[in-house]
Amino acid sequence: MARLDAPIVQIHHRSGLQPLVATAPALAALTTALAGLTRIGLDTEFLRERTYRAQLCLVQVATADEALCIDPLALPDLAPLASVLRQESVLKVMHASRQDLEVLLPVAGLTRPVFDTQIAASLAGLPAQVGYAEAVWRLLGQRLDKSHTRTDWTRRPLSAEQIEYARDDVRYLLPLAARLQEELARLGRLEWLAEELASLADQRTLTVAAEDAWLRVKGLRPLDPARERLARALAAWRERAAVEHNRPRGWILDDTLLREIVLQVPRTLPALAAIPSMPPGLVKRRGAELLECVERAQVSQPPPALPRRPRPDPVKAALVRQLSSISLAVARELNLAPEVLATRRDLEQFADGRGEGALLRGWRRAVLGERLLAAL
Repeated sequence: MARLDAPIVQIHHRSGLQPLVATAPALAALTTALAGLTRIGLDTEFLRERTYRAQLCLVQVATADEALCIDPLALPDLAPLASVLRQESVLKVMHASRQDLEVLLPVAGLTRPVFDTQIAASLAGLPAQVGYAEAVWRLLGQRLDKSHTRTDWTRRPLSAEQIEYARDDVRYLLPLAARLQEELARLGRLEWLAEELASLADQRTLTVAAEDAWLRVKGLRPLDPARERLARALAAWRERAAVEHNRPRGWILDDTLLREIVLQVPRTLPALAAIPSMPPGLVKRRGAELLECVERAQVSQPPPALPRRPRPDPVKAALVRQLSSISLAVARELNLAPEVLATRRDLEQFADGRGEGALLRGWRRAVLGERLLAAL
């Protein structure tokens, strides 16, 4: 198992591979060149505007000496790459890795272990969501060209400029990780980093269970139990349909329409069609399935009144302000962005007395949680 505090192995050879790996022999040569390394830089380019599952368009890999691009669109078999990504003896250095790990999951299974330079940078005092280019500039003094940020990576052939841009996305990952590792060791925060990275090794954080899909629907107001059952049923139906047809969730049923069905509880096709902005084609194709979700939820007729939004509790609001003031002071002491230490939601959960909250676990309990408990 690769260790976070292991020294970076410097490889002083060149494989002679071309910058773009697009044939099976070239991929085999690359995986041979990667054999025995303890760390590689890793990034992906993908497209998911028209599909549920992201289309993997490019994989970038870096060693201490080289940065290469692998073209999945030209390679029907990525098993040699998958074998490298699954090796737990190889630490994969990535930046803002969660989406990349999600995209790589169907190709290689769970990619681990991972050193996420965005997470490490946030623990070293940089902004919580610091971008790769900014981190490279601030910590390594290198300016990166971001002119191809909106490139359509499905189009071929790729230009030399596009390939160079993609290589830059991994070229500095290993020295960036080394710099951050050095700084976190100086600050005594390597254990903090290990705690934060642990969640990346949990496959459940990279997938959405259909039964839990309703939790991602934005704007659902407090619901009565029956409407909550309906929201769960509709979101689970949408998730399964999106997976089956490989289409974005919003193409199956967008959040606005899902919310209106939950609120209005239509029981007939005409009632469903009467919902504002409801596409006639959706009613025709999927109306029966939507009404089946309504029936399974067993919402009474007429549906119950919607729960009133609870009035803000002035006592709790004052407590959250007090906790926030303490959290901000600790963040300043530690030179951390406040949201890295505690989010508003974390503080509200703490104020509600939820003992399982993030502020009462791990390093956050030691540096903040205990002080908040003392304040109470």
